[in-house]
Amino acid sequence: MKLNKIYKIGRIGIGLTLVFLVSCNAQKTISLKKKQLSDMVYPLLDTENSRWFYFSSASRPFGMVNLNPDTEINGDWGGGYKYTTDTVKGFSHVHEWQMSGVSVMPVTIASENKPTIFKDFYSKFSHQNEIITPGYHSIKLDRYQITAELTSTQRVGFHKYTFPLKAQKAVLFNLNTILGPCENTNGKLEKNNDYELSGSLVLSTNFRRPKPLTVFFKIKTNEPITSIERDNLTGNYLVSFNKTKEQILMKVGISYTSIENAGNNIETELPHWDFDKTVDDSRKQWSNLLGRIKIEGGTQTDQRRFYTDLWHALQGRKMISDANGAYPDNTGEKFRLGQLPLNADGKPKFNHYNSDAFWGAQWTINNLWGLVYPEIMEEFVYSLMQYYKDGGMIPRGPSGGNDTYVMTGASATPFIVSAIQKGIVKEDLEEIYTALKKNHMPGGIMEKAGYEHNTNIGGGLKYYLEKGYVPYPLPEGNFGSHEDGTSQTLEYAYQDWTLAQLAKKLNYEEDYNYFIKRAKNYQNVFDTQIGWMRPKNVEGKWRENYDPYQYENGFIESNGAQSTWFVPHDIEGLAVLMGGKEKAVAKLNTQFETAKKQKYTSGTSHDAELHPEFSRIPVNFGNQPSIQTSNIFTLLGRPDLAQYWTRNVVKETFSGLSPATGYNGDEDQGLMGSLNVLLKLGLFQINGGTDQDAVYQIGSPIFNKITIDLNPKYYSGKTFTIKANNNNAENVYIKDIKFNQKAVPKFSLSHQEITNGGELILEMSDQPKLEK
Repeated sequence: MKLNKIYKIGRIGIGLTLVFLVSCNAQKTISLKKKQLSDMVYPLLDTENSRWFYFSSASRPFGMVNLNPDTEINGDWGGGYKYTTDTVKGFSHVHEWQMSGVSVMPVTIASENKPTIFKDFYSKFSHQNEIITPGYHSIKLDRYQITAELTSTQRVGFHKYTFPLKAQKAVLFNLNTILGPCENTNGKLEKNNDYELSGSLVLSTNFRRPKPLTVFFKIKTNEPITSIERDNLTGNYLVSFNKTKEQILMKVGISYTSIENAGNNIETELPHWDFDKTVDDSRKQWSNLLGRIKIEGGTQTDQRRFYTDLWHALQGRKMISDANGAYPDNTGEKFRLGQLPLNADGKPKFNHYNSDAFWGAQWTINNLWGLVYPEIMEEFVYSLMQYYKDGGMIPRGPSGGNDTYVMTGASATPFIVSAIQKGIVKEDLEEIYTALKKNHMPGGIMEKAGYEHNTNIGGGLKYYLEKGYVPYPLPEGNFGSHEDGTSQTLEYAYQDWTLAQLAKKLNYEEDYNYFIKRAKNYQNVFDTQIGWMRPKNVEGKWRENYDPYQYENGFIESNGAQSTWFVPHDIEGLAVLMGGKEKAVAKLNTQFETAKKQKYTSGTSHDAELHPEFSRIPVNFGNQPSIQTSNIFTLLGRPDLAQYWTRNVVKETFSGLSPATGYNGDEDQGLMGSLNVLLKLGLFQINGGTDQDAVYQIGSPIFNKITIDLNPKYYSGKTFTIKANNNNAENVYIKDIKFNQKAVPKFSLSHQEITNGGELILEMSDQPKLEK
């Protein structure tokens, strides 16, 4: 029997030295390889507050397969890999927005467990016997003494199981169960030959995703299958192997279109059986993407946390199209198989995606992807347009080939307009504009509240157009989630402004004037007497006994104090309503002073926002509605306060490495990770990069030197470098700023200036420099 060795990984910033028990095979895969940038990632960050699609290990960037152990299987929130649960309940391949599926579990069969194995197969494990890096997961199942190693390509899960010698080896397929957000039903598995299985299961409906979806899969093994048994009571399948070999390798290709395409995904992406090579390829892919941003300075924990944040920004939203471009289209009355357009070489021009809402993306992936990963942003735009071509509407949160109508508004508009203003998307602009405009008009997505599938009332758009605001409460009643009229008004106004920018670019003057006028509607819900955004009812009367710190009192996942600053397109106009910039600065500064006592968040998890005390915080960096607020100071003429408060938020809220905390709120598929990256780089776009020049506000980076490699397909510059001289924890202020040896006015640079390449030099100080 091969001996195991203990390797100390070292301190990782949480006051613990993790010791992993590494099998010789895992040692060969991980320990003896040359260190790569992806090894800096700490995947366990915040995993005590897991969500079904939150944690990721054996996956590729945006891959269809997101393979990892599940310790909690029942529930969207708190489901998936939860650090505090010590029991593995299966390894499932799909962890997506409102989707799950294909759970397997390696087991050993003995006379004492054979009668109950179909329903009693969970196993304890220890974190000491676990290795996790991007693209790889190794874990030892204590009950069976099996070391399971997992990796993947984009659409294929690759398993390596090391069993005890002479054990009766088997894999249990748990195809009829609840996994995270939905129930897996009608699971089927059949043996094709001694080395191959195929099957399918149905993702049942829920109120977010009301149409079923079938997951097809193909299984290939390197050892012959001796038997396959089905349990009538559980619907589970037990696949047995012979006793002669210690290891079994298994490939699981999945598809949302057919078993044939699942098999084709295997043949295209994983034609070999070299597990170590697949792990290495995955590590390289992650390292190459993470390596687009190189950092110097800060502590080792700062650097590890940064790359963990960046890793989060490159996952969560998953492809649903096959390697050949086939995809599920659920936008019509009947399900159909779609086919993406192909290049001359027969490969798809882009991939098609599932995605949680783009709600809040204007301050996160808009900025980060647009600068560092423009190819990803372009692909997502074309995917969103494919939904429009199929179903007549650009979605805001598609799952299973159709929109879930998650959250509110037309949140994809700023994302797409930003891609156009940055020169990432240059073709089909007229068609894109037509599609976006449709969403902002009657019959479009603005009319729909959250998860409102069958009506068009909850969005309150008719009132927004007639009265200039969405009333709260909506007089017709409840038709969907998040019918919080004041927030809806603010969102619509901002999104109208972004669409107006595209209308202007395309010389649609009449449309520009129309949407610019609508963009002023935020003024209709600002009460100048009290200085806060305030709900109005349908008669135009302000909400009585109004408390701006009461959570969801006319505001979506926020309170009035937080959402008062949701005017990304017209901060100066908002300041006028407040009595001028000085009063606006004083007001916002007071909010930060108060929020500092709670470390700028409503507790350490999304659920905690409902806590009666936590929810009253005036600024919350744990959810999207107010994550832009520290950078607002720059537009109010006080960049020193933006520098001070942003650095303080990073220090108190978004530093360190721990399973217990990390994002302190709602990490919606990479949005909070992206936010962290931007705050730590000192780059931000208050309006989401949707203005003509796509201007960035320059803030206070936490690193001494940052180098961003620019994609040559999109940008003329080779690199954009930020040097922060004399930077440390005390020197958070910028006393001098130059770009390519020229002074930078108003602490801002355009997207084109940055992507043309060059060097931004910041002289840091412990004393603020006030504008004259």
